[in-house]
Amino acid sequence: MMSVLLMIAAFAMNFIGQEFAAEPLVWQLLNFVLGLIILTIVFYIAGRIVVGKKRALFSDAFVISLLGTIVMNICLNFFGLVVGAILSLIVWLLLVKHYYETGWLGAIAVGIMAVIVSIVILIILGFFLSISFLLLTSFVHFLIFWGTCIA
Repeated sequence: MMSVLLMIAAFAMNFIGQEFAAEPLVWQLLNFVLGLIILTIVFYIAGRIVVGKKRALFSDAFVISLLGTIVMNICLNFFGLVVGAILSLIVWLLLVKHYYETGWLGAIAVGIMAVIVSIVILIILGFFLSISFLLLTSFVHFLIFWGTCIA
């Protein structure tokens, strides 16, 4: 029984410390999908706060996120960092203006609120992920300590 616990603890420590070896395309696709989901939620929350729940639909937030991400990647790849960032910012504002049926000030307000919402989400996720990682590593260290004390 003790050797099984030591093997589990050693496996967990090796698993935590190693990088995943997978195809880069799979990781890019996963990154795109997860980013799209998070960006949709951020735009939906920001839109509901700024323009209200009648004009800020979840489907509109998804379309804004999808088209904005695609256009942003194209602009950054073809025009470089500075010009691409400016063009993609204008496209994001045009998408928000069109789909949330608001003016330029409303689109800018949604953009600013999206930044604020994403910062809050990052802080909350960072807090919970750091606690879960701390608990996981503490549990693994406890298993190793307990296994060496009994053995």
